[in-house]
Amino acid sequence: MQTTVVGSYPKIPNLPRPARLRQAIARHERGQLSVDELAEIEGEVTAEVIKEQIEAGIDIVSDGQIRWDDDQTYLMRHWQGVEIGGLQRYLDTNTYFREPEIKGPLAAGEPVLGKDYRFAAARCARPIKAIVPGPYTLAALSKDEHYGNRRDLTLAIAELLTPEVADLEQAGAPIIQINEPLILRHPGDISVLREALARMLSGVSAETALYTWFGTITPELLDLPVDTIGVDLVSKPGNWNVLRQARPQKKIGLGIIDGRNTRLESSEEIAASVRRALEFCDPDSAYVNPSCGLEYLPREVAFEKLRRLVAGARLAQSKD
Repeated sequence: MQTTVVGSYPKIPNLPRPARLRQAIARHERGQLSVDELAEIEGEVTAEVIKEQIEAGIDIVSDGQIRWDDDQTYLMRHWQGVEIGGLQRYLDTNTYFREPEIKGPLAAGEPVLGKDYRFAAARCARPIKAIVPGPYTLAALSKDEHYGNRRDLTLAIAELLTPEVADLEQAGAPIIQINEPLILRHPGDISVLREALARMLSGVSAETALYTWFGTITPELLDLPVDTIGVDLVSKPGNWNVLRQARPQKKIGLGIIDGRNTRLESSEEIAASVRRALEFCDPDSAYVNPSCGLEYLPREVAFEKLRRLVAGARLAQSKD
């Protein structure tokens, strides 16, 4: 059993350290800081959050998605055929994203994510997972003015994500995680996502994961062509029953601490959830992680939650 994260980590540091990244972004928008200067600060903060995850004891870390404005626009702003529109609320959170507007056929240049991964991996002695926005979620949260239906847009996006995945594997990513929360709101489109994943992941030998949050999973989701399925067991407690009944024959990312609430779970509470999961999940096939990314939390709370997550996972294993 290993501990990991879902991806994002708070960008703003604990007090009394200055919010260097926020200040740098504001200066860049005012034309007072170059792209390269902003990238240097983004790199410094990326190194910071990797270090914090390691200090918390996490086995498999991420780069915190520090360079990402949000999941939807980080890649799509580089693509032809896309214009970045106005602000939209992200699901039922108090965060917002700029809605991608699909104006014409999609096309992309050189891969983007592999460069970020190489930077992070060079600063981390532990395994680090790569994060890829999911094709279905990107399609569902975009305004389509060209393709005319969700399937065609999802498959077009999957075509552009395929070289991103290939470059991440070439960069040495041991786990490639695809973020797909929106499929839980449209379970009838699982066949569309299955087709997109088959295209994206064909020939990939790295471990692949599909992470979801804020929704109810189905047995069909557990059969998608990936090695690991990440499940939010906090916002939708009914997911416990789905897993128990399905007894999936693949790895499960157990989202057992709340990534949206500042309440600090005790190690004993976490251990109890882990032991509950081990009733239907083999320890070697389980990752213990938050229910979603940690960007919604103050940074000191995110760190403490991860520290307790690690302690709880160890406590559960010590009593097995």
